[in-house]
Parts: sequence; C-alpha cells; structure tokens
Amino acid sequence: MFRYLMVLTIASVIGLQGWRTLFNNFAVEQAHLEGFHIGIIQGVREIPGFLTLLAIYVMLIIKEHRLSAVSLLILAAGVTCTGFFPNFAGLIVTTLVMSFGFHYFETTNQSLTLQYFDKATAPWVFGKLKSLSSAANVGIGVTILLISNFMTYTQMYILIGIMVGGAGIWALREDPTSVDIVPQHKKMIIRKKYWLFYLLTFLAGARRQIFVAFAVFLMVKVFKYSIQMVTILFVVNNVVNYFLAPMIGKAIIRFGERKVLSLEYFSLVFIFIAYAFTDSAIVVGILYVLDHVFFNFAIAIRTFFQKIADPADIAPSMAVGFTINHIAAVVIPAFGGLLWMVDYRIPFIAGACVSVVSFAAVQRIKV
Repeated sequence: MFRYLMVLTIASVIGLQGWRTLFNNFAVEQAHLEGFHIGIIQGVREIPGFLTLLAIYVMLIIKEHRLSAVSLLILAAGVTCTGFFPNFAGLIVTTLVMSFGFHYFETTNQSLTLQYFDKATAPWVFGKLKSLSSAANVGIGVTILLISNFMTYTQMYILIGIMVGGAGIWALREDPTSVDIVPQHKKMIIRKKYWLFYLLTFLAGARRQIFVAFAVFLMVKVFKYSIQMVTILFVVNNVVNYFLAPMIGKAIIRFGERKVLSLEYFSLVFIFIAYAFTDSAIVVGILYVLDHVFFNFAIAIRTFFQKIADPADIAPSMAVGFTINHIAAVVIPAFGGLLWMVDYRIPFIAGACVSVVSFAAVQRIKV
C-alpha cells in the first residue's frame, strides 16, 4: 500500500503542481485575465472538493483504491486539455475536470493512509509522502524551467498530462489491499465527538484558499514575477520541504498535535500580515516558502482525528472532512477576488484573522 500511495501521490503532485506553475502566467499572458477572473476560477477549482462527500457513494460501486487510480486519470485529462482553452470559460471547464480528479484522489489517499498505518506510524507516512511530493515538485519545476523556452503552454500541459495518465494506468493493474483492514462504513458519518476536527478542517480550508488563490497571483501581478522566477521559487520551496516534511511527521509523534498546530497558526498570523504590507519581491518569495512549510503541519489535523475516531469511520469521515474543508474554499476565492479589486492587502489581512481563530481552536485539543 505504501508503494501504491507513493506512486499515485507523486503523479498527482506532478499534475497539480505542473498546472499551478503554469496557470498564473498562462492566465495573464494568454487568456488576459484579471484578479476577479482568477478568484472565480480558483473558486470553481474547489467545487469538486466540496463534492468529495459523494465519494462515499461512488465507493459503493468501485473499490477505494480503484477510485484513486480513476481519479488520477481524470486529473490527467483536465491538465492535458488546459492549454487548448486560453480563455475564461475554457479555463473554468478544464479546471473543474482537473480538480475533480485531484480532490477525489486526495480523499482516498488520506483515507487509505489512516486505515493501513497505525497511530504511531501514520504521521511518519504522511510526512514521507509530503517529502516525496516535494521531490516531485522539484522535478516538475526543473522540467518546466528547462522546456519553457522552447515549448508552448499547450505542449507543456500535454506533457504533464501524459506523465500523470501513465501512473493512473499502472495503478489500475495493481491491488495493494489487505483483508485484515476494518471494513469502512458506506454512508455519511457525522458525529458530535468529531466537532473539533470539523472546525479545524473548516478553518484550514479558509487559510489554504487565501494562500492558494492569491499568494502566487500577488507575485505575478504586483511584483512582476516571470514564469522562470515562479518556477525557481517553486523549486527552492520544494527542496526545503523535501527535508523538512519527514521532520514534521516526527515532531507530531514526539510533541503531539496541539503544540505543532499552535506553532503553525501563531506563525501564520505574522506571515499573512507580512504578505499584506511588504514591498519587497524577495520578502514575498521567502514568505511563500515559510507558508508552505507551515502548510505541511496540517498533517496533525488528520492524525488528531485518527486518535479520536472509530476505525470504521475513517473513509466516510475523510470525505466529509474534505467537503467541510472546501465550504470556505468555494466562496473565499471569488469574494477575495472582489476585495482584491478594492485593495490587494485585504485578503491577506483576512488570512491573519483566520489564523488567530485557528490558534484559539487548537488549544481545545486534549493532550
């Protein structure tokens, strides 16, 4: 199962990161979009995440590990088609397809990890997969950096799609499952005792969306980052995270979820404020790397749930958690895009406020 999840995780990251690396420059240079358009597209991108609750019912007719493979093929199709539609409507459709594949894979990925690895091992596995994801990000970043001078956006999107699709086809031939795993409920599960997990998941979704929708757009639109500069930043960021992600997993095992998440949200308050008020392109790049480092701390929300959950609740609860995570994600990019038009600093100030609330909520985690 670890090998299976490793291959699919690397492929999904190549697809998403390749899409993201090219997207902002593609949207500005080829589709000529503004901040409001970007906000709408990023909001649309999160609709499949909001609908991951339906994965529970999809698994009534297809096994969970098979759904992972099929999801990867859908991701590949969306990425491949992106370059053919350099306009607002076209990017909405291709983004939607790509996002359905990615979010349904992530739901099954997290669920299978929590099912197949125990409480003492799961944080390490999550950290190791994050580390491998960072290595894959470096690989796709270097690839884009090398080919961007002689390949068009369309050709680069096709190449990325082929790589992701190949992994999906391989996965369809594999069966990494075990009969010893506790059978999962095939219905929606919402329990009162999981309320803190739901709240932390919701707040994490709000924080993540402000970062995803506007951090790189800030670099391109306000600080005039070229595609080469964005790619170099992505590579540096992922080299850092390649080494730090396993350490984060080990820190969760040693210090516990409350301390790790407290450090994350306390630090993010200052990071978001710095995003809003810095006038340095270099500082913005540093903030992006720090933001990504702390983003990995969200592993602790999932391992906290593993410690309080009934084993049979894991798969449906991961689907419910993804939906909750994306409630804010569907609204924030579009609403944030409107606020951006007033003043680009406002979305980042809102991010600092979300981090304060998250810090307070984390203190309710029992040690």
